[in-house]
Amino acid sequence: MNKVLEANVDTVTGAYRSLGGWVEKPTDLQPALEGDISADVVVVGAGFAGLSTALELAAGGAEVVVLERDFAGFGASGRNAGYLGGSLGIEFEFFHKRVGHEKARQIVSFYDEGVTYVERRLAELGIDCDYNASGNIRVGVHPSQEKKVRKAMQLGLELGSKTQFLDRAEMRARGIPPAFLFGYAQQHGGTLDPGKYVMGLRRAALDAGVKLYENTPLLSYSEGSIVKCVTERGSVSAPYLVLATNAYTPQLGLLRDKVVPLRVSAIETDPLSAAQLDTLGWPGREGLITAHWTMESHRLTARNTLLVTTKRLDYAYGSQTPNVPDAAAYGALAGALNERFPTLRGLGIRACWSGYVSMAYDALPVVGETGAQQNILHTAGCSGHGVATQSLMGLLLAERIRGSEHPLLSALRHKTPSTLPEPLQWCAVKSALAMTNMLDDRINRKVRKRA
Repeated sequence: MNKVLEANVDTVTGAYRSLGGWVEKPTDLQPALEGDISADVVVVGAGFAGLSTALELAAGGAEVVVLERDFAGFGASGRNAGYLGGSLGIEFEFFHKRVGHEKARQIVSFYDEGVTYVERRLAELGIDCDYNASGNIRVGVHPSQEKKVRKAMQLGLELGSKTQFLDRAEMRARGIPPAFLFGYAQQHGGTLDPGKYVMGLRRAALDAGVKLYENTPLLSYSEGSIVKCVTERGSVSAPYLVLATNAYTPQLGLLRDKVVPLRVSAIETDPLSAAQLDTLGWPGREGLITAHWTMESHRLTARNTLLVTTKRLDYAYGSQTPNVPDAAAYGALAGALNERFPTLRGLGIRACWSGYVSMAYDALPVVGETGAQQNILHTAGCSGHGVATQSLMGLLLAERIRGSEHPLLSALRHKTPSTLPEPLQWCAVKSALAMTNMLDDRINRKVRKRA
């Protein structure tokens, strides 16, 4: 399936994978739920958040059932770029004035604590996911971006995000590829294989006695002191329900007025030869996140491929999440790969894929309870930062179910802006995406003129 980057968009799309690029269907696929059962807690969604919640609850002796529509890791957890990033990539200005300085500091702490949590859990659970504790860098590709980069960094420092500005000399001293001119680095965190991570959580959950039912979509649930979840061939009843379904939550009838599912895409090259790796330099393999309005992210994987993600977002009318290719996004990503890494022109595409993140209008997590008994918990609004945050959310939700509230969960409680009804939302989101694309294209034209 080797495809050259300079081929047309249809050729690039020929490498499309409907499962994403990191996972395959498990050989020990767990059977679908049949019959009526009960548990202490039922979790819907077997990604980072759902499996982490189940593991934390099981460690405390709870009987936990996890329902997964496809298989563990099929959704965003198995499709993302694999950045274990803290507060580096979040847009502080989106929420700083809205929630106030002190709460904003606590929210920044939540993002950074997520990195520490995942690092600890990788060791505790014995998960080998090719973690490279390289740190990550938010980078500029044109001199006109420096003011924006420095302003974002300064606000982050005021809110407790620990970063360091790198000028051109320092970037070159690190061996960062020359297309990336300057940036600010966060030394903790790094990159990992999200497929190996989520499958490691799956294995740990099964070993801990969590009952995982795959190929088991939730059809409906009923509120009450005991929540009943109905599936195609059975049901499970429990005092608590956790909806760890992120971008898919609006389709379950919840959070449609709070989060917007956005389609994110990725391309991964064929493995680089030793000579090609030498042309890049990049010895630390730091994750690179550009300062575009819609970022590009660039990273090397443990299998010596180059992964480029995001660049173009899309929204489907009615908050739907069709699992379909996005040819325009793959073409834009291939173009970015050519421009940032000219020594790799002609390199083949191993895979391209798309998936969904959920985003609130203030770009903050949406977590809370619903139902008359307040025993239906939900987490969404990862905004593309799910590896650390949604993993840590498992601990926060487990403690809430056990009767206490972690300070970081309290920090996340705020009034989320309401989304628009259709067709206004479709018009607003599409217009906003078109505007950011136009601004980013302007920057990229400036970069090409300097080349």
